[in-house]
Amino acid sequence: MSAGADTMIRPGSNQLHLELYHLMTMSRALDEIIGSHDGHWHGLEGEEAVVAGVYHGLRPTDVLAPHYRGTIIAAYAKGADLRTLLAGAMGRTTGYNMGRYRNDICGPAQYNLIGLYSGSLGPPLGYATGGALAAKMDGRDDVAVAVFGDGSSSRGDCHESMNLASVKKLPVVFVCQNNQIAISTEAQSGVGGSVAERGRSFGMPGIAVDGNDVLAVHAAMQEAIGRARAGEGPSTIEAVTYRVAGHFYSDAEDYRDPQTVRRWRERDPIRAYRDHLIAEGIVDASGLDAMDAEARQKARDAMDTALADPLPTASDLAPELVYAPDGFVKGEWQ
Repeated sequence: MSAGADTMIRPGSNQLHLELYHLMTMSRALDEIIGSHDGHWHGLEGEEAVVAGVYHGLRPTDVLAPHYRGTIIAAYAKGADLRTLLAGAMGRTTGYNMGRYRNDICGPAQYNLIGLYSGSLGPPLGYATGGALAAKMDGRDDVAVAVFGDGSSSRGDCHESMNLASVKKLPVVFVCQNNQIAISTEAQSGVGGSVAERGRSFGMPGIAVDGNDVLAVHAAMQEAIGRARAGEGPSTIEAVTYRVAGHFYSDAEDYRDPQTVRRWRERDPIRAYRDHLIAEGIVDASGLDAMDAEARQKARDAMDTALADPLPTASDLAPELVYAPDGFVKGEWQ
């Protein structure tokens, strides 16, 4: 990651700050570029502090079941190639998915990402818990991370996974990306009580953090990961933020108060973190401008390349591993 030639950056631990800021701005850039091509894209505006704070710094061997609203940036944070990710989002054969399934909700398995294969929002909590069980049985100090929304917190999958993780003392971190709305149902109408308290009710630490404060999210995440790697069992983090974007880009959003959206948009986590970095003397405004421009350019270049790649043909979508190729009759080549 380059922050630009004119950036004023202090040496040392400030690299973490720059990496978190980069993930946040790249999230915003990807939203803009993918949303301009796909009206059904589930945007992340307003939630960038959660994804950057949670996905930064995971090991390649850690298992991650990300929220569908953030799968691509999760894969990018784990080391996946941006152009290949965008090719998948656009349905091209050059994507990790080879055009065969939805890259936007199913991350590349080679980076230990578990996707939303069924389209149902609860099962990935169980998948991640299974990944944690495998790590414990194998004697590895890897962790699993399950990221889910406030709506999914009320599903049976969530309670069953938390219970098993607690009973077996599994190395898993449950992160509720609480954006306070499940499609069109606001949290006060669909979630009883605090998700952090639900974690505590299963005998694990339950921590509520400001989901618009990337440093608070990252600190809570690192503490939970440390506990898990040390064999101290699971944790729950509830990162409270707000879904400023619609459920998807073409959402009419006629089900909520525009004033509420406006108030939360004024709390933009990227702008808040930008102000913090400048105030602390970590990087100046021109340096941050350069990082913003670089992220947007990288996203545009990756998308331009991806769009020039081929769409799948019928033969691409019916591989020989599923259907016998031409010339194969009754178990023999003709």
